[in-house]
Amino acid sequence: MAVSFLSAITRKKSASDEGGGKLARVLTLLDLTGLGVGSTLGLGVYVLAGSVAKTVAGPAVCLSFLIAAVASAFAGLCYAEFAARVPRAGSAYVYSYVSVGEFVAYVIGWNLVLEYVIGGASVARGLSNYIDALSNNTMKQSLLEILPINVEFLAPYPDFLSFFLIALVTVLLAIGVKESTRMNNLFTGLNLTTVVIVLIAGSIKADVNNWKIPKESIPPPHNETAGEGGFMPFGFAGVMAGAAKCFFGFVGFDCIATTGEEAKNPQKNIPLAIVISLVIIFLAYFGISTVLTMMWPYYAQDADAPFPHVFEEVGWPVIKWIVTIGAIFALCTSLMGAMFPLPRILYAMSTDGVLFTSLAKVHPKTKTPLIATVVAGLLAGIMATVFDLQQLIDMMSIGTLLAYTIVAMCVLVLRYEKDEDYEFPDSKIKEEEFEVVLHKGFKNVFNLNMNKYPNSTSSCITKWGITFYSILAIALCCYIIYGGHYVHIDYPFCLASFILVIVLMVIIIIVIGRQPASQKKLSFKVPWVPLLPCLSIIINLYLMVELDLHTWIRFAVWLLIGFLIYFLYGIRHSKERECNKVKLGVQNPAFTMEGEVNEGTKSNGKTENEKVITKF
Repeated sequence: MAVSFLSAITRKKSASDEGGGKLARVLTLLDLTGLGVGSTLGLGVYVLAGSVAKTVAGPAVCLSFLIAAVASAFAGLCYAEFAARVPRAGSAYVYSYVSVGEFVAYVIGWNLVLEYVIGGASVARGLSNYIDALSNNTMKQSLLEILPINVEFLAPYPDFLSFFLIALVTVLLAIGVKESTRMNNLFTGLNLTTVVIVLIAGSIKADVNNWKIPKESIPPPHNETAGEGGFMPFGFAGVMAGAAKCFFGFVGFDCIATTGEEAKNPQKNIPLAIVISLVIIFLAYFGISTVLTMMWPYYAQDADAPFPHVFEEVGWPVIKWIVTIGAIFALCTSLMGAMFPLPRILYAMSTDGVLFTSLAKVHPKTKTPLIATVVAGLLAGIMATVFDLQQLIDMMSIGTLLAYTIVAMCVLVLRYEKDEDYEFPDSKIKEEEFEVVLHKGFKNVFNLNMNKYPNSTSSCITKWGITFYSILAIALCCYIIYGGHYVHIDYPFCLASFILVIVLMVIIIIVIGRQPASQKKLSFKVPWVPLLPCLSIIINLYLMVELDLHTWIRFAVWLLIGFLIYFLYGIRHSKERECNKVKLGVQNPAFTMEGEVNEGTKSNGKTENEKVITKF
């Protein structure tokens, strides 16, 4: 029973499986890049730069964005390789289904649903707050009087405007992917135009002396919270803390990877769009944070709306209103970009049978997953109505980081996986020869036999290496965050164990790198494997460990709901289960689709185990 259960939750999809292909392939490279930029370049560029500069990193916020961009680029490169391997809708869900197995894939897909639901809800709530602020918070004050919500873990009042905004975007997405991406491209163009205006106007008013303000020149009451002054008033620790916050300003580019069945030439255009969008996003963030801190002292920034405040202070009210209007368009674009991937994730999971199959229905005219789109809009709309913005943001990070981590692991697994359909260069050499283990132990681990082609042994070594590396990475992150002050010469045992963990991680990276890699030709491959995926894993795990206890509790509740759906419905309705039953029936004619056994084979000792497998 245990063996059959393990077989059920680890069954995999074929990487070459093209799926149903019912969605319309209409998205060009420009559409994909606009989708990535639009979904990412929103709240971050108009809020994040000012808030991080004021209280966390100071003028060095530009370095924080640089570090965050490098970390995001690692994850982006991993997504790009998988998009080249698996041109299907579903993003990290499909990627992990191919390389790890069904249960892990379901967990990732369920987390992506959480990410995109909260992403759409938080942007809608932020946009609603922004519009309400322009009218002196009239809506907030009225609803607090008429419909107050006196529940601690909910918002103080129901935000019906945010529900209406999500409903409007849901209608646009349901009409058709091409029509919605045209609107997205228009808003993204306006957003980038606003960014360019800010950069040009800010450069005119920039003063490099704002990066050199000494501590004694900072007026009260700012001098109590402004750090030590200068370019890095909060030190290197402030830069790294700022990078942790700025990292989430890059979350959203992965929505490009959900368009595998709607993109033209997905193996080429999706990786290219991911790289281009990340470059554009980084240049915008870096430039914006630079001119912002040069225009006005970091300690006097407005953490909620920095640019309207700064342009008001420097005496340019016209630019202030241009930026304000541009911010509304930017938030509209972010809302559309946040909502776009969610129906695709639901569609991919329901197509595979692990979620309710009604979500996989594609409308014959619009060629969009209509029911999945409506369900996604209702989920996000309800959460935006009843939850506060800060409550939504607190839950947003963990699903994204876990998905990034699994994708990096999957890149390593597939890069060193045995090639099932690869034709070896010497036709006289049979694949079985590479399965022969010439020397066990040390020589296999470090591939001193100089095998050039991956086999079962090398693939197994790689998977165990990834597992141990991830465990050690979690231990290292906990050391740094919760016990960093013990890593000192005064605590020799803690210092020695800290060094030992690092040394073991380096050895594991060397072991993985020594294994023979896949010879499969792809339109894009992650460079410097296994180093870059391993760096991506540890960075993502570090940020996950940084999250507070309440976030982990909410995450656990969400996972519990997902587990109930999977074990009560998904595991028995999975399409891969049906495929496995067909394959098993072909291999053994006595084994039928219903799991029954012909009379002549009841003596076979494997019969009972085979019957149990079909239950899953």
